Amino acid sequence: MTLHDPLFTSFRIGDLELPNRVVMAPMFRGRGRHESHTPNSLLEAYYAQRASAGLIVTEACAVSEQGINCYRCTGIYSAAQVDAWRKVTDRVHEAGGRVFLQLLHAGRASHVMSRPGGSTPVAPSAIRGNSKTLTSDGFALFSQPRALLLGEIPEIVADFRAAARRARVAGFDGVEIHAANGYLLDQFMKDGSNERSDDYGGSIENRIRLTLEVLEAVKSEWDAGCVGIRVAPGAAQDASDSDPVTLFTRLVDEIDRCGAAYLHIVEGTASGTREVAGLDYRSLRRRFKGVWITNNGYTAGAAAAAIDAGDADLVSFGRPFAANPDLVDRFRRGVPLNEVDKSTLFIGEAQGLLDYQHASLA
Repeated sequence: MTLHDPLFTSFRIGDLELPNRVVMAPMFRGRGRHESHTPNSLLEAYYAQRASAGLIVTEACAVSEQGINCYRCTGIYSAAQVDAWRKVTDRVHEAGGRVFLQLLHAGRASHVMSRPGGSTPVAPSAIRGNSKTLTSDGFALFSQPRALLLGEIPEIVADFRAAARRARVAGFDGVEIHAANGYLLDQFMKDGSNERSDDYGGSIENRIRLTLEVLEAVKSEWDAGCVGIRVAPGAAQDASDSDPVTLFTRLVDEIDRCGAAYLHIVEGTASGTREVAGLDYRSLRRRFKGVWITNNGYTAGAAAAAIDAGDADLVSFGRPFAANPDLVDRFRRGVPLNEVDKSTLFIGEAQGLLDYQHASLA
């Protein structure tokens, strides 16, 4: 037996064999090229350094210009972006890793300074979120969005489908749909950000409709065993729901019915409490027949215990992976973790991205 042994058993997602249960969570690092929204050579090295993860899920990647969230984010809507991401996947695969691309539409979680031509962000309703995003001048409150027209919604679905197709060309092993953390799909699902009165608003059935349509569209480009989805019952970026228990019970049931390789759940609010009033994660987990990935502030011991108890199949880690390229090895050997430098987490170049030492070199 090794320390935290359940973390180091192999696991299968679809046809993909993972050597361990430690997932690198998607996390924005602010190192893309601003004009082209392509990953640069720094990100190639960054992801390759972390190839010992059972699975890497990349930073959220915009499915369209309309879906851009912030300064120096990356996209997957142009040929140049496909070519640049291909360099990332090649490096990860050469290092023995496995990598999924996370697909994002930011919705209102954006600012005109970061958008091509200063375009207005879109949202389910014209409600400005009381949260901040990164611009070239630093963090700023979201811009006022406009409400999407009913006729525009099929274009959103088509953008996700096309992005999923491009991810295949770019060499990814699969894709994860970002339906969490206050971005567009989450905005549609939660009644605090969705006041529509058409087929995409009002009832829970209507509010989750877009997420399920996106899931079906992405599955049309990939086998279901290669498609994951990330959700977050807690309030994030000012997107909240008055009854998250009923909403997410129904959502999990519908995702299970549609079929997905995995459901990646942010317990509570990212970097905050795991608690959501009345929500029982174990009960949700039992409703889903696919792979269950849990996230938010887990230690190696807590992750191993969750897997051992059947409360998770895999556990994802964000900031620990940012500061520890050899996180899996540190967990295995019980080596203390590097602390993340918060000042370089979202802003900078190589410093704070590529210069964290491996334990064997410290």
